[in-house]
Amino acid sequence: MSSIIPTFRYPDARAAIDFLVSAFGFTEHAVHASDGVIGHAELRFGEDWIMVGDERVGSTDFPKGPSTVYVIVDDPDAHHARAVAAGAEITTELTDRDYGSREYAAKDPAGNVWSFGTYRPV
Repeated sequence: MSSIIPTFRYPDARAAIDFLVSAFGFTEHAVHASDGVIGHAELRFGEDWIMVGDERVGSTDFPKGPSTVYVIVDDPDAHHARAVAAGAEITTELTDRDYGSREYAAKDPAGNVWSFGTYRPV
């Protein structure tokens, strides 16, 4: 068994965590901070995980994005409504794709693009 956990660095990890929770429905699992700097945080989305932290000046261990992530959701319409209500910048409106997915995309505060849809690879 293997797992892939996307990892992101943000100029303000606390604000990013709050955004990801309110706009995209992540839940905060753990936040490890020292002197107000978040070195490591874990967020959940269903059974899946992401990790986030503050950018570290001069560090190259986790270069900042932007990145693109695809997240499978059962109800993209409701998810889209939540993101819009939280003020997310929608980059691709809800659309039905020819490969059978209903999806949309939005940016987070650091410019990462999050696509949410029903497509499940088989």
